[in-house]
Amino acid sequence: MYRSVSAEEAVQVIKSNSKVYIQAAAAAPQSLIQAMTARHEELRNVTVCHLHTEGDAPYANPALKDSFHVNSFFIGKNVRHTLKAGNGSYTPIFLSELPLLFKRNIIDLDVALIHVSVPDKHGYCSLGVSVEATLAAIDNAKHVIAQVNRNMPRTHGAGIIHVSEIDLFVESNDDLPTHDIVAPTVIESQIGNHVAGLIEDRSTLQMGIGSIPNAVLTRLTNHKDLGLHTEMFSDGVIDLILKDVINGNYKGVSRGRALSTFLIGSKRLYDYVDDNPFVEMRASNYTNDVLKIKQNPKMVAINSAIEVDLTGQVCADSIGAHMYSGVGGQMDFIRGASLSEGGKAIIALPSTTKSGISRIVASLKPGAGVVTTRAHVHYIVTEYGIANLYGKTIKERVKALVNIAHPDHREIIDKQYFDLIKG
Repeated sequence: MYRSVSAEEAVQVIKSNSKVYIQAAAAAPQSLIQAMTARHEELRNVTVCHLHTEGDAPYANPALKDSFHVNSFFIGKNVRHTLKAGNGSYTPIFLSELPLLFKRNIIDLDVALIHVSVPDKHGYCSLGVSVEATLAAIDNAKHVIAQVNRNMPRTHGAGIIHVSEIDLFVESNDDLPTHDIVAPTVIESQIGNHVAGLIEDRSTLQMGIGSIPNAVLTRLTNHKDLGLHTEMFSDGVIDLILKDVINGNYKGVSRGRALSTFLIGSKRLYDYVDDNPFVEMRASNYTNDVLKIKQNPKMVAINSAIEVDLTGQVCADSIGAHMYSGVGGQMDFIRGASLSEGGKAIIALPSTTKSGISRIVASLKPGAGVVTTRAHVHYIVTEYGIANLYGKTIKERVKALVNIAHPDHREIIDKQYFDLIKG
């Protein structure tokens, strides 16, 4: 059905000055990445672009800056150093719009490195745990190289491609990167309690990976008929699905299915989604389409932030002027939930950093990016409570946010804000 070659042979199609897209998250094809990087002495000025990826990113080594430049659409830990070192850049883009960069040839791709399941008897492979912009990359790249892996789950939905769409095949059965659930801290549990209290029966959820989303999920066991329409999910939803808490019966889009564009979790998650029709994987321009998100009644979007100012501006992608992560899908879902009938848009964060610095601030740090504007924000949640800012004046917002800041910082941030508007 297909002829495989070595990874070293396959990546020969990558030339100097090529633009290469790597499939995201846990689907980053490590064998192809390693083989590409091994050619660094003969390659110059190759742009490697991707969202957050799990696993190694050896091409991001600053010592290889003449060979590779990293263009991140969402900055992961494995490439964050490139921005300071000078061998990396960040392109701000809504996750919903990322496929358009390839479809419109704004980024003219030469090579797509993808990671797929073993073809079925009809010759169809699955993109498995990550679809995001990969379909658009496949359609628009001059060369498509696939790492074929029996460990890649065969997921249902739109991430199904025929072997005829792939130019080169490399067999390499790597284990997928895993994230195991970590027990939430006391503070994260308190935040989880507050957020869970905002979720009604028959709501549809969007949430990411991490201790706060997991803390929320553990408190939903007595809820009924929840749905899942999200850009990603992890292990925390499995038990709720098995208990029929999450069944999708009252969703407006993909009713009776859990909708996502990528997955990161443990082997249990990957085994659960394998050949499971309840899980529907779609491209990010579908999952993150505001017009689709808002069709879900009682859509609840739960997102995080680095800091929030007293007027409700949410910084979620940078620490001051230093880029840390990315825009991602936060605004897609904040807006979609806001427009949903009975929807709720929630930003949840601890009141302070681990070193005790307040994350509720009088004003954002110089250079900080505003991902969610003060006009879009609804609920801000910390361990000290819930501030509902929707339809509130600036004065009302300041008071509400001071009240959910850490008690040690309330007086000073209130004074700092008063001094700002005075002067």
